[in-house]
Amino acid sequence: MKLNAKRTILTGLAFLSICAFWQMYDNVVPIILTETFHLNETWSGAIMAVDNLLALFLLPFFGTLSDKCRSPMGKRMPFILFGTAAAAVLMNILPRIDNSYYAAPAQGKMLAFVATLGLLLIAMGTYRSPAVALMPDLTPKPLRSKANAIINLMGAIGGVLYLVLASILYSGKRVGGLEHVDYSLLFAVVSGIMILAVAVLKLTINENKMRVADQPEEKAEAAATQPDGRMAPEVKRSLGFLLCSICLWFVGYNAITTWFTTYASRVWDMALGDSSLCLTVATVGAILSYIPVGNVATKVGRKKTISFGVVLLSSCFFMGFVFSKLLDGFSPILYVLFAMVGLAWASINVNSLPMVVEMCSGKDIGKFTGYYYTFSMSAQSITPILAGWIMNNFGYQWLFPYAAFFVACAFFTMRMVRHGDAKVEAKKGLEAFDVEE
Repeated sequence: MKLNAKRTILTGLAFLSICAFWQMYDNVVPIILTETFHLNETWSGAIMAVDNLLALFLLPFFGTLSDKCRSPMGKRMPFILFGTAAAAVLMNILPRIDNSYYAAPAQGKMLAFVATLGLLLIAMGTYRSPAVALMPDLTPKPLRSKANAIINLMGAIGGVLYLVLASILYSGKRVGGLEHVDYSLLFAVVSGIMILAVAVLKLTINENKMRVADQPEEKAEAAATQPDGRMAPEVKRSLGFLLCSICLWFVGYNAITTWFTTYASRVWDMALGDSSLCLTVATVGAILSYIPVGNVATKVGRKKTISFGVVLLSSCFFMGFVFSKLLDGFSPILYVLFAMVGLAWASINVNSLPMVVEMCSGKDIGKFTGYYYTFSMSAQSITPILAGWIMNNFGYQWLFPYAAFFVACAFFTMRMVRHGDAKVEAKKGLEAFDVEE
C-alpha cells in the first residue's frame, strides 16, 4: 500500500487556502481594530477571540452536516466551494470599511465592520471541517499519518505564502510614515490565492470517484460497534481519553505561542523580533519534521509517536523554565530548544487527527473531525486567559511550568487510549515492488 502523494498534495490545497487566510486574519485584523477603530487591547482581544468561540459550534455542526450531504460533487466539495466564495467576497469588504472609517469616522461603520467580520468567520467555519475531512475520505486508514503530514505541510506553505506577500507588498519602505495603510491589495491577493487553490482542487479531485473511506477494509475500527450501531464502550473510552489528550497538549502549547513574546520581553528583556525568531525556529522545525514523522508513525505506530512527542515537548518546556533560572538573559541555546519543540509538536500534530478519525466509519469522518476541532479550539480559547491569570498573580516564571504540566498530563491520558492506531504491514515477495501511480 503506497500513498498517492500527488492526490494528497492537491487535497491539501483547501487547507493551504485556510491557513493563508488565518495567517492574514491574525496579523492584520488586530492592527485595524486598534489603529483605525482605536479599540483597546481588551476589546480587540475579545473580538479576536470570537473565531475560537464560533469554532466550538460551527466546526462540529458543518462537519456532521457534510457527512450527510449527497451531491454530484461529493460530501465536502459543496461546503468548500461555498465557504471559499463567501469568504472571498466578505474579506474584501473589510478594508473598504476600514478606509471609509479612517476618512470619515462613524459608529455605524464600526458596527458594519464587526458584522462583516462575524459573517466572514461564519463563512470560514462552514468549510474547515469538511476541508480537513476530505483527506481521510480519500486516504486509506493506515496511510493517514503520512497524508496528514503532507496536509500540514500544505498549510504551512499557505501561511508562508502570505508572509512573503505581506513582506513584499507592505514593507517598511512602502508604508513607513503613512498615517493609514490601505490593506485592500493584500486582502484581494489572499482571496485570489484562496479561489485559485480551491479551483485547482475542484478541477483535479473527483471526490465521489476517489473516496476510499467507505470500502470494507476501511471499517476496521467501526466494526467494534454494538448491534444497534452505536460505538462500543471501549472505543468510546479511547476516544474520550484521546480528545482529553488533545485538549491538554493544546493548553500547554498554545500558552507558549500566545505568551512567549511577552514572557521574553519581561524576563529576558528581549525585543519582539528576537523573541519571535524563537517561535519561527519552532515553526520551521515542525515543517521540516512533518514528512519524517509521518513516515515514522507508519512504522512504529501513531500512539508511540505521539507519546514520544508529548514527552519531548513537556521536557522542552521544563528546560525552558530551568534556563530561565540559570541564565541572566537570552542564550542561543534556546534556538536549539525551540527546534526540538517543533519536532515534538510535529510528532503530536501529524498523528492526532488520524487517530480520531480511525475510530469512526467513513460516514462519520466530518463529525469526528469536528470533535477534534471542538477540543483543540476549547483549549485555545481557555489557555490564554488561564495562563495570563497565573502569570499576573504568581509571576511570569510560571509560564513554562504551566505548559510543561499540562502537556505531561496528556502523556498519562494517552496511555489510556487503546484504539485509533494503525500500521502498514510490510509487503512480502513480489508485493514489495508494487507502486501506485
